Amino acid sequence: MLNEDNKKKFKIKFYYLAVQLNAIILLFALSVVAFLIGPGQYRIPVTTILILIALILSMNFRKKYKATKAWLDEHAEKGKDT
Repeated sequence: MLNEDNKKKFKIKFYYLAVQLNAIILLFALSVVAFLIGPGQYRIPVTTILILIALILSMNFRKKYKATKAWLDEHAEKGKDT
């Protein structure tokens, strides 16, 4: 069980990850839309840029997710012992 201070920290971490995941999903969706209905000469560059940004955010998300999961496991175990 988490104490109140750790609950607040977890809520902030969780909110950050949720917003970042939504941004990744939105960027991938926008890249599909840009590819399908974008103007001819800008179609490939815009799609590529959107996918690259989404991939970079995905790598950052994965790193933050693992760190948050480790933090939560560590603090949840401490709460069980007390």
